[in-house]
Amino acid sequence: MNVFLVVLLVLAGVALLLVEMFLLPGFGIAGVSGFGCLLAAIVVAYVWIGRMAGYITLAAGLVLSALAIWGFLRSRALDKMALDTKIDSHVEMAHNKLNKENQNKSQNSKEE
Repeated sequence: MNVFLVVLLVLAGVALLLVEMFLLPGFGIAGVSGFGCLLAAIVVAYVWIGRMAGYITLAAGLVLSALAIWGFLRSRALDKMALDTKIDSHVEMAHNKLNKENQNKSQNSKEE
């Protein structure tokens, strides 16, 4: 039962970290919960199962988190989430507009 709880906490932690990074960035609750689940899994493994299980859980949590992030970044899911529209227009800034108006006024005054 303890091993099942540790595995469940590690998987939930990794899933919540992925949700935080790619679905709810900046919100914080899923990320904090993910780190909490990973920390709880490590503590449960150390306290209830033993030192070697704690080390294995720590390594597994780090490796699974890294693999999950790497796999998600390599997938085409980010291409579907990211904005891919090309914008060809430009915005004329106020100081550029004022400079053009001043140049037009100076040209008009030279012509007179």
